[in-house]
Amino acid sequence: MSFLEKLRGQLIDIVEFLDESRDTIVWRFPRQGNEIKNQARLVVREGQAAVFVSEGRLADVFAPGTYTLETKNLPVLSALQGWKHGFSSPFKAEVYFVATRQFTDLTWGTQNPVILRDPELGAVRVRAYGTYALRVVDPAALLRQLVGTDPQFRTDEIGDWFRSLVVGRLGPALAEAGVAVIDLAANQRELAGRLAGQLSEDLSEYGVAVPRFVLENVSFPPEVEAALDKRSRMAVIGDLDQYTKFQSATAIETAAANPGGAGEGLGTGMGMGMGVAMGQQMAQALASTVQPAGAATPAPAGPPPLPAAESPWYWSAGGAQAGPGTAADVAALVRAGDVARETLVWQQGMTAWTPAGQVPALAPLFAATPPPLPPQAGPSSGTGARP
Repeated sequence: MSFLEKLRGQLIDIVEFLDESRDTIVWRFPRQGNEIKNQARLVVREGQAAVFVSEGRLADVFAPGTYTLETKNLPVLSALQGWKHGFSSPFKAEVYFVATRQFTDLTWGTQNPVILRDPELGAVRVRAYGTYALRVVDPAALLRQLVGTDPQFRTDEIGDWFRSLVVGRLGPALAEAGVAVIDLAANQRELAGRLAGQLSEDLSEYGVAVPRFVLENVSFPPEVEAALDKRSRMAVIGDLDQYTKFQSATAIETAAANPGGAGEGLGTGMGMGMGVAMGQQMAQALASTVQPAGAATPAPAGPPPLPAAESPWYWSAGGAQAGPGTAADVAALVRAGDVARETLVWQQGMTAWTPAGQVPALAPLFAATPPPLPPQAGPSSGTGARP
């Protein structure tokens, strides 16, 4: 290889950067001691800017386009090098390519909950996460403030610092919005736009702006979410008194349709009345617990309705049908010994005449009846009776 060919190989005649990483913000052209050839071609593509640095000082900045490097388009570098009347020899300079496109694959999130004072819920802890876009608007300021001599400055180098900046701005932004936390979903776009403006203002000294900021989700602790779910269910139910009556009626209808409950008709009437009364009491108690502070106490709804009349009972007496009678009448006949366990009884809803001792509604009457006393021993039995 001749001396001229070797010298030509040490001269750089094309200066350009093709980014394949998608996350590089600043990339330094690898000059490696070689000199840039006079009349070399500089290629700056869309979404890029080229910054020349000479002896540690920022010189010229080039926007997108193709340039032939010479004195007229390197005025600052020419002044630093002392080329007053132009130059024709190679020169040394560092070239940094700065990406000015938007970096849209950046995420943020609150590592710890942010405590807010909500106008409706009081002090509450929330977490939030989302995405943002970053764009360099002043390449020279970015090199001075953040990059320095880093040959390849990537987005992950600014991620942690930016997340802390977002979290620091999130709390005041939510407080200044004056919106209840549960209404943030309807105001996310407005809040995100405000945060983007504030963050761009904070980053202006570094030559960086935030053209887009997305607040994807704001969440509560699990226990607060559970309480909100209960509150939503109560709002859906509406009138607790009517809901309780509806539940009682549904339960009675289900019990009546159950074939196995044919013998339990004795307690149906009383159970219905007690269920309605209990339902009203529960509704009044629940309404008092959810009543807002300062609201007037509603007037009582009046006495509960009378229980529905029970179906009459019939029983056999001497091979003939007797009755009708109430459950109290049957109990009196049991105590008098006129109705025994084997006595056939019937009530509406029963499929056939059934011994009274096998009917669940009447069985307790016989359990409470004591058995007959044992016969007394005579004088000749030798039990020690007095003469």
